[in-house]
Amino acid sequence: MPILVGQLARFGAVGIVGLIVDIALFNLLRVTVLSPEVIAEGPVIAKVISTSVAIAVNWIGSRYWSFRLERRRPAMRESLEFALVSVGGLLIAVGCLVVSRYVLGYTSLLADNIASNVIGLALGSAFRFVLYRTWVFDPRRPVARPAAPEHEAV
Repeated sequence: MPILVGQLARFGAVGIVGLIVDIALFNLLRVTVLSPEVIAEGPVIAKVISTSVAIAVNWIGSRYWSFRLERRRPAMRESLEFALVSVGGLLIAVGCLVVSRYVLGYTSLLADNIASNVIGLALGSAFRFVLYRTWVFDPRRPVARPAAPEHEAV
């Protein structure tokens, strides 16, 4: 149980850094070049961009701090798995924003932030933590072994 609590605390700390990056970049883009007055789909595009940057920040923090004892696979494979799970979390956040804007009709800056950075983030974080812990950084998964070199026939 202490291992889980430690992982959850480190995951939360990394998540806070990612959250700050995500919210700051989302709002900067949302009120400037991707404002809905400039581009109708601007808030959705801003969310995809801001979350993508936050994913990169979170991968570094997760690999080298939150789950540092569990990383056993090559970085490339692990990063691809991490990206796949993170895209799932991104789709949850963007989905909440899309529902809020286009289904419910809430289009203010506050509504966009609540939909994507409160509701979407909470649901996406729970999704990501479970899959990072049970798949991407699961220490029970077999370690990837490099392929044996092939010998040339003489």
